[in-house]
Amino acid sequence: MARFALRRLLHASATVLLAVTLAFVLAHAAPGEPMLADAERLRADAGTVARLREDFGLDRPLWTQYALWLANVARGDLGQSFTTRRPVAELLLERIPPTLLLTVSALALAVVSGVTLGTLQAARAGTALDGLLGAATTIAHSIPVFWLGLLLLLVFGQQLGWLPLGGMSSPLAESTMGAMERVWDVLRHLVLPGLTLALVQAATFARHQRSAVLDALGEDFVRAARARGVGEARALLRHALRASLAPTITLAGMAVPALLAGTVLVETVFGWPGMGRLTADAIAARDYNVLQAVALVAGVAAALGTLAADLSLAALDPRHRK
Repeated sequence: MARFALRRLLHASATVLLAVTLAFVLAHAAPGEPMLADAERLRADAGTVARLREDFGLDRPLWTQYALWLANVARGDLGQSFTTRRPVAELLLERIPPTLLLTVSALALAVVSGVTLGTLQAARAGTALDGLLGAATTIAHSIPVFWLGLLLLLVFGQQLGWLPLGGMSSPLAESTMGAMERVWDVLRHLVLPGLTLALVQAATFARHQRSAVLDALGEDFVRAARARGVGEARALLRHALRASLAPTITLAGMAVPALLAGTVLVETVFGWPGMGRLTADAIAARDYNVLQAVALVAGVAAALGTLAADLSLAALDPRHRK
């Protein structure tokens, strides 16, 4: 098990390095100067631009910039934002907790609802309920995440007024609310963006879980349990469901990159102050240092998600330790 974990850790490290390298190349290949705002760029002379490029080291060869950035990262220095002139590490420390809250909540909701719906479909395979749930998950899987977010915002935020329209907390929440009231306020703001991220992933989990449970119900060990007098509900939940969780565990690890990518749109739509919104702003401003740091964090998160899924599968079934 230890050797398997070490191999997977090395694979995860290589994945992070590849993601960071690709982000670095793509960011620097984009046209435009990252040091100036659009209004400043119109008035800046060539000498000003050249001086700024020298100050930020952008006049050096690309491979030199990349080597220096990796060396700085190894020392814990992620550089300075071109637009805010603040340390990038400071910006990330502010934005990671909101994104972590959003993605973990969405992933938990997606896994629980997806496994539940998929198992229910398998238990009622071929019935009208199975067809209805299958159609619903297909539609949910096909809807673009930004369109779904806007739709939920329009219906539940603007038309019905049940939930806040955006942000992570109400104005003046710190000064007018107690601790429990602030928690409840954050949870209310979390519902719509979390639901937007979770619905698409839940549909994916449900479709795979249905197939996995149906396959498990046809296995010999389930038929043997039924022959011993085990009830249908117990055969489904205790035997078939447990045996069918391996695909869901794999999908949960693979869902982490998709959720992080979705936060760029969802956090922008809902005004959620996390990494996704920071990424969108950095792309618009061509803020290389922020983009590279976000790619590093996202790569680490994606690699850890995959690593956790691999280790969970190996612990669940020794046949996966290869």
